[in-house]
Amino acid sequence: MSELSHFDAAGHARMVDVSAKAETARTAIARGRVVMAPATLALITAGTAAKGDVLGIARLAGIMAAKRTADLIPLCHPLMLSKVTLNLRPAPPDAVEIEAEVKVTGQTGVEMEALTAVSIAALTVYDMVKAVDRGMRIDAIRLVLKAGGKSGTFEAA
Repeated sequence: MSELSHFDAAGHARMVDVSAKAETARTAIARGRVVMAPATLALITAGTAAKGDVLGIARLAGIMAAKRTADLIPLCHPLMLSKVTLNLRPAPPDAVEIEAEVKVTGQTGVEMEALTAVSIAALTVYDMVKAVDRGMRIDAIRLVLKAGGKSGTFEAA
């Protein structure tokens, strides 16, 4: 296992110095899902949830979250993102699947931005329909692809 980059020799937290790294095109894709009662998914799919367009609002929340990742996770670098795409799709009988793709040309990757986008989109789905289904479960949030940079490509099995 490689050394943990967010700690100095004395074990203190630090922001990684990326100033010597080359700017390269970097991409990350993350996925997750919200599992719910089939009746809750039916409300979302029909567009009849009391708070409105669940998937549309969650998509917007995920995009906004990706742009604010450095404000949420202390040692993340603020990045000028070039692309954030959120796809939310019903997965009958009982789930909404979420995928975020984030791109940047920069000195550090966008894995945390993609994971944050999925997480906040999932929390927004929960918030939008929690009045009818408090038993929902946010599940399987994970990085599925990282491309670009010195370490190359990672693709989850």
